[in-house]
Amino acid sequence: MSDVTFTFEGHPVAARKGQTVGAALAAAGQLALREARTGGARGIFCGMGVCQECLVTVDGMPNRRACLEPARDGIHVRRQAFPGEPPGASRGTPPIGFADLAVERADVVVIGGGAGGLAAAVAARGCGLDVLLLDERSTAGGQYFKQPAAALREPALDRQQADGAALRTRADSAGVRVLDGAEVVTAIDAGSVLATRAGRAFIARGRALVVATGAYERGVPLPGWTLPGVMTTGALQTLWRSYRALPGRRILIAGNGPLNLQVACESIDAGASVVAVAEAAPLASGERLGALTRMALADPALAAKGGGYLARLRRQSRLRLGVVCRRIEPAPAGGLRVEIGPAAGGPGESHDVDIVALGYGFQPSNELLRALGCAHDWDERAGLLRTRRDASCETTVAGVFAVGDCCGLGGAPAALAEGTIAGVALARALGGAVTAALAQEADRAARELARHRRFQAALWEAFAAPRLGLSLAAADTVVCRCEDVGKAELLAAAADGDPAIGDVKRRTRCGMGRCQGRYCGPALAEHLAAQGDRPLDERAFFAPRGPVKPVTIADLVGGGER
Repeated sequence: MSDVTFTFEGHPVAARKGQTVGAALAAAGQLALREARTGGARGIFCGMGVCQECLVTVDGMPNRRACLEPARDGIHVRRQAFPGEPPGASRGTPPIGFADLAVERADVVVIGGGAGGLAAAVAARGCGLDVLLLDERSTAGGQYFKQPAAALREPALDRQQADGAALRTRADSAGVRVLDGAEVVTAIDAGSVLATRAGRAFIARGRALVVATGAYERGVPLPGWTLPGVMTTGALQTLWRSYRALPGRRILIAGNGPLNLQVACESIDAGASVVAVAEAAPLASGERLGALTRMALADPALAAKGGGYLARLRRQSRLRLGVVCRRIEPAPAGGLRVEIGPAAGGPGESHDVDIVALGYGFQPSNELLRALGCAHDWDERAGLLRTRRDASCETTVAGVFAVGDCCGLGGAPAALAEGTIAGVALARALGGAVTAALAQEADRAARELARHRRFQAALWEAFAAPRLGLSLAAADTVVCRCEDVGKAELLAAAADGDPAIGDVKRRTRCGMGRCQGRYCGPALAEHLAAQGDRPLDERAFFAPRGPVKPVTIADLVGGGER
């Protein structure tokens, strides 16, 4: 079924209304979307606007993210050469300052429309506060609920999507002002952020700020991971759950964690052939079985759901335990040839597939929180920075609350509970009308949060696996995807003494690209810390700077009509 038609490299592509350009192209088998700095093609990787790998030129306008760009009838899309041609002569727009921008005022500004952000908005609004929620996607719901694009008019695939739709409906019914398609550029202060929407810049200003920006998948550099057709597990899931698009029929999924099991089963239900799921954790020892028991005690329904995925893949002989994706290369007959096996080496197995989905855990999207000066602590077990918060989810910066996975990964049920706790707590601080019913709801959420945290602790004990860092990368493997910086160059730049991560960045350009070091930075930081035998803390990572994600100057000065 086709609702719109656009051209790609001069050839017509059929799409459904509501699909993105990236989803339509993936469904049509067009996976190579841009040219990298040193040559070679790139395509959709993260599927959520973080990595900037799927940039295309649309009607002469470069640097459009195909994974977010709506497919519209009659547009002309082209592959983008590095670095992307300029969009044309300047129109001579005069300079502007913050004082020239429109201001959207509210009692509470919420950044992020996933589980935690929506729950916080609903709770604060229920206390009578004026709430403004900014979400960069066209349909709120976040990465867990992954709502189908509204224009597709597709029913929910399952209870998970239905619950997300119900939560968004609650927010709308409560009177939360939701600005879909609003991308935050940077934080101005503890109550204000600069954002763009539909080519216009504005300031969102509140008496309290709730950051609920979620997480993105952890990058694990390995040979071939930049090839078109290699994407994150989350991207594969988004293409199907949000846009009903399958990027290929033969799929291999590799990584660590339960999301991979869920996406494998969903892909099979969608009509794909999942040839193997390579799970890095062995999942079989007695200690891990004890963790599985504790998961079942903490949340029987969620444990049963995950156990169902695991049992199904075992029955179908698709599951491989204690193995990783070791290498990907073009297959002689087209598509990709992927090798899986133990990370330490030894016999493996090869498969020819269309798509390789990699999911080795997540990193919190904490850039805004770090830029605001909120304190963070290194979690050695999880390998990430956790935002320091009190029991009400307020950070070390007064008036700034943080909920959900941006604080250090706790899962969507925990994010829902944290959102409710934060919404009621900030309402109390701002003089909102906290009814007895809402107070009881916050108390229940606190009890639920403790239970969900017990579940998460047991979950990651069961799925414990070594962090791979740079260990799978060969000398010539690209580590910094944006700037095409290889492992050998990075190691050489870090070999003389004990350099800080900023020194390596200046020597190699690693982390200077469009994704701002989100994929290369954590692995490089851990390598440098191990080399220098020093602990990891906030200073070990690239410093957060605005813009949080690339934005055109035209959008910032209010001119970006398309």
